[in-house]
Amino acid sequence: MPSLISRPAQRLAGAAKAPGDKSISHRALMIGAIAVGETRIEGLLESEDVMRTAAALRRMGVDSVRDADGAWRVQGVGVGGLAEPEDILDMGNSGTSARLLMGLIATHPFVAHMTGDASLRRRPMARVARPIERMGAEVRMRDGGLMPLTVSGARSPVPIVYELPVPSAQVKSAVLLAGLNAPGTTMVIESARTRDHTELMLRHFGATVVVSDTNLGRSITVTGEAELTARPVRVPADPSSAAFPAVAALLAPDAELTLPNVGMNPLRAGLYDTLAEMGADIRVTNRRVEAGEPVADLTVRASRLKGVRVPPERAPSMIDEYPVLAVAAAFAEGTTRMEGLGELRVKESDRLTAIAQGLASCGVRAEIDGDTLIVHGGRPQGGARIATGFDHRIAMAFLVMGLGSREPVAVDDDAAIATSFPGFIDLMNNLGAKIGA
Repeated sequence: MPSLISRPAQRLAGAAKAPGDKSISHRALMIGAIAVGETRIEGLLESEDVMRTAAALRRMGVDSVRDADGAWRVQGVGVGGLAEPEDILDMGNSGTSARLLMGLIATHPFVAHMTGDASLRRRPMARVARPIERMGAEVRMRDGGLMPLTVSGARSPVPIVYELPVPSAQVKSAVLLAGLNAPGTTMVIESARTRDHTELMLRHFGATVVVSDTNLGRSITVTGEAELTARPVRVPADPSSAAFPAVAALLAPDAELTLPNVGMNPLRAGLYDTLAEMGADIRVTNRRVEAGEPVADLTVRASRLKGVRVPPERAPSMIDEYPVLAVAAAFAEGTTRMEGLGELRVKESDRLTAIAQGLASCGVRAEIDGDTLIVHGGRPQGGARIATGFDHRIAMAFLVMGLGSREPVAVDDDAAIATSFPGFIDLMNNLGAKIGA
């Protein structure tokens, strides 16, 4: 497999325009697809994952094209207007595509077959199947609730009240999307708040979404048989992607980076809150709201970090950022405890194990205690070749580590990076990094 090496950097400086938010890009395509009229999307993330969503929607009758200026135009078919796909929907490596589309399809009266790559076929899908079957859909999966799977959509869908057994924005979103084409109101109750991009975007397109606190937790209710109206969307820079150049700037000597137009949704900003607690010099300016989402510009400077405790209730707001946070913790003074990381075991890889093993191979003392990762900081030795397990965030996190460690760090395969951050290597090298063969 191809190998990529990250060497210690002298300085990082400049402006790092991170790609569009992956979560919002998926939702802009899906919700635009079931709105009435043409939705224009600026800043759409053109990664493999998001393109899988666009391709699946085309198979269900939704036209989308990219204009010369980079904007995308989606011709909506209205709620309930998707057509039965004539071929298998291949979701590649995208769990978001698979789970949200299961919900969208669940209340359409047709059959859809879905599969993915080897990594996605190991990830759990029963968590979505359970609630949508209560709404009238039928889902057939491999043993263990795995793909490939078949969704037979409900001909007479029913609304439900669904209490999430484990906080999950993907499951919540799947149920809400299914509820758009069911009569009455569909409610999801979550014990801990998860990212709310679906709720914000549904409102942007004209859906009736009510959020309230109950004695069981936070409830989100959507009114079904809705008529959504096409609206323009400007996708902010993905805070999860911006995390990699941001942490790199904290670790490289005398670094200063500007990260414009970064999504600052409070349910996604846990990493930046944590880095601030660790002593990171991150300045937030030009706060604004675009398409319902809070956005700001960030300036990040090299900083001396200290170890902290990251509580489990913060995990949903930064679940994708723990690999790069663990790298930051490896350079901090003292010990960092990251708690409540069970969800990392069912990501693109077993990220919890992959992080700990990667840190250990770079000379960092790290332990797993149940769902807690404990990292003892210092300046890592590096000098290792990391097995990424075709996980884009593991690959990028350890390439960031190589920029500040004593010796270079290699990753065994960088191909997965394109699923979320196409152009990552060029962007980092243009800032002063040394990443190459």
